[in-house]
Amino acid sequence: MIEAISVSYKYPDGKRALKNLNLLVNRGDFVFLVGPSGAGKSSIFKLLIKELTPTAGVLKVFGRNIAQYRGKQISMLRRNIGIIFQDFRLLEERTVYDNIEFAMRAGGCPVKEIKKKVPHLLKMVGLKEKANSQVIKLSGGEQQRVGMARAISNRPAMILADEPTGNLDPQTSVEIIDFLKNLNLKGTTVLIATHDQQVVDHFKKRVIYLENGEIVGDEARGAYQRVLH
Repeated sequence: MIEAISVSYKYPDGKRALKNLNLLVNRGDFVFLVGPSGAGKSSIFKLLIKELTPTAGVLKVFGRNIAQYRGKQISMLRRNIGIIFQDFRLLEERTVYDNIEFAMRAGGCPVKEIKKKVPHLLKMVGLKEKANSQVIKLSGGEQQRVGMARAISNRPAMILADEPTGNLDPQTSVEIIDFLKNLNLKGTTVLIATHDQQVVDHFKKRVIYLENGEIVGDEARGAYQRVLH
């Protein structure tokens, strides 16, 4: 699914984001990426969706060198990757239904299928009764659930979640990650960048620790502090 071989990335100003990254994530894996701010977690996600291209090394996503993706191929790559953001990035003045419909239309889904699938997606994330509610009137946890429904609306093979619990209370945070765990059990590959020690320790999944753009720890059933130290 993901194979990084000596991958490095430097921004145009010379700042190093990643250095000599070697990483293998297989289909169906569930991975936490942890580390201090600026460690390189978000840069990895940007490389995976080709917002950035490695300045050194080889990064393969879905078996293909990311540098070879062009034009429509990049669009297809991104349709196979669902992204969940800390700040939600929703159309706040639009309804819950509208937000998911918009994502599905962008993914090329037919209108007939959208009408059939959106209610099912909302039921999955516990928002069936909120379909016609304005997003701006929802709680933070509810908005993140809209974000999850949007991320999985086109049945991606992989989910990237960038600090998905950063603005949520502890109970809601566990519920959000539990939902992603259930998706993972059905075969979806899940990568979560987080500072949330409680969540990492609770779920006991693979933990990769980054520091100064390098991987300094990788445990199959890690806990935040064990990897950290």
